[in-house]
Amino acid sequence: MLAIAAAALALVAAVAALGLVVRPGPDPAPAAGRAPAAAPATVPGGEPGTSLAAATTTLPPPPELPRGGRQLFPRYRVVGFYGMQNLDVLGAGTPDVVAQRLLKVARPYATPGHPVMPMFELIATVAHPFPTPSGLYRTHQEDAIVRSYLKAVRRIDGVLVLDVQPGREDFVRSLRHWEPYLRQPDVGVALDPEFAMGPGQVPGRQLGRTDAAAINRASAYVAGIVRKHRLPQKLFMVHQFRDSMIRDKAKIAIRPGLAMTWNADGFGVRSAKLEDYRSYTRDRRFHPGLKLFYQNDVNLMRPREVLKLKPVPRVINYQ
Repeated sequence: MLAIAAAALALVAAVAALGLVVRPGPDPAPAAGRAPAAAPATVPGGEPGTSLAAATTTLPPPPELPRGGRQLFPRYRVVGFYGMQNLDVLGAGTPDVVAQRLLKVARPYATPGHPVMPMFELIATVAHPFPTPSGLYRTHQEDAIVRSYLKAVRRIDGVLVLDVQPGREDFVRSLRHWEPYLRQPDVGVALDPEFAMGPGQVPGRQLGRTDAAAINRASAYVAGIVRKHRLPQKLFMVHQFRDSMIRDKAKIAIRPGLAMTWNADGFGVRSAKLEDYRSYTRDRRFHPGLKLFYQNDVNLMRPREVLKLKPVPRVINYQ
């Protein structure tokens, strides 16, 4: 069994001093070359009120992923950094500095037929060990912070994944806060059941848990955004390091438009990590993911060792 209590307490202590709930900002700027459709233009010489949209049925091409195509898997191998400002590897420097570091770390994972897709996994909804003004034991990151990481990862043609630690809030309610970002073709989702609290529970004091129904509601919501906005396949990741964290896993639905990934999120000795990885990848409906910890893993696995795993992870994220 992998160590988690100390890490959870350290995380909530590190974020306890951060800002509280913020108002959602305006829609983030779209990725270059993937702007949303503008208001219909008037047809030259046409009747007043006649628009180009009415004069033609041709739709603009749907947006693509940053490095091309509309399917994330099986083409790409996603390699990323996890954390937030001033915390973990993602916060160890400015977003642009971290982006260049990520490119170097990701390079050994590129293999023939499987180019790398760089990823920033930003803790966007942050659990706290105290009752925030909402009473939900969570806050949302400032919009300016999220934008700074999105802009930096776009400069290296990567994707941003918004990690949600919901506290006492339902996953969907937290995700609604981030919908302006989820409408973008290069922004995905990660659910963190470790911080999904029941009534009376406090992040960092109890280990969170969720069930298939909650995950299905979240995936249906995100898949609806993908469908409505004709987006490319969007990463939808669930973290797990203990069986008790997920109830009724077999009942989780697989959604069109989502690259649904199960991430083995425990740290410690290699034998325990690999036992978890093998356990979670038995359900082949999900894409395999593996988290590696720079500080907490004993004998950190090297890229060539990761690539020898069966199945080979499609998502590798470092914390």
